[in-house]
Amino acid sequence: MTQTASSPEVSVIVPLFNEEESIAILQSELSAALKDLDYEIVFVDDGSVDRTVERIESKANVRVIQFEKNAGQSAAIYAGLEAAHGATVVLIDGDLQNDPADIPRLLAEIARGADLVCGYRAQRRDTLVKRLTSWIANAVRSRFTKDGVRDTGCTLKAMRRECVSALVPFKGMHRFIPALVKGAGYRLVEIPVNHRPRRFGQSKYGLGNRAMRATIDMFGVRWLLSRRLNYKIRES
Repeated sequence: MTQTASSPEVSVIVPLFNEEESIAILQSELSAALKDLDYEIVFVDDGSVDRTVERIESKANVRVIQFEKNAGQSAAIYAGLEAAHGATVVLIDGDLQNDPADIPRLLAEIARGADLVCGYRAQRRDTLVKRLTSWIANAVRSRFTKDGVRDTGCTLKAMRRECVSALVPFKGMHRFIPALVKGAGYRLVEIPVNHRPRRFGQSKYGLGNRAMRATIDMFGVRWLLSRRLNYKIRES
């Protein structure tokens, strides 16, 4: 991920899975929110079986990465981060529940000195079961990993490019981005962001047995953080 003189200020990473109804609206909203910035959008298609990719408008600052088959949200996010050229990278969902209009506010926090800015959904537009499950999972995870984040399930985040080196690619990684980045010594802040009702279809990454997987992942991340190398080179 070598940065060049032609690299944009901001790279927006959008994981997609069967979002053919949302993609045109999202692309328009991103263009409006980022109109005053030098930016690129990296759409990562996670093995969609509908017309998602066909409906992405081709532009000079738009790139599309396509997986051969569905690999999961963490894989899509990590692939996008690895491909990003911008000095700052932004993560946003492709289902329109995250609001692109919040992106400038995240970037403002980066400009003030934050390394990672995490959005949290102050007023979630989800079912009661989903909100309750998420609240419990966030409380347990935050206490156990000590990331101090109230809503790691909110994809909307911005981070300095160098923070990407703190991430470890594994299934479920996206839930632990704050813990991994904070554990590497970077400065993290949270801000409230808008959360919109789902307009099309159903959640692509449902509950399933996510609680059990997340619990196992949590123990793994806790172990990883406890074993992280910590050293500084002495200046001569």
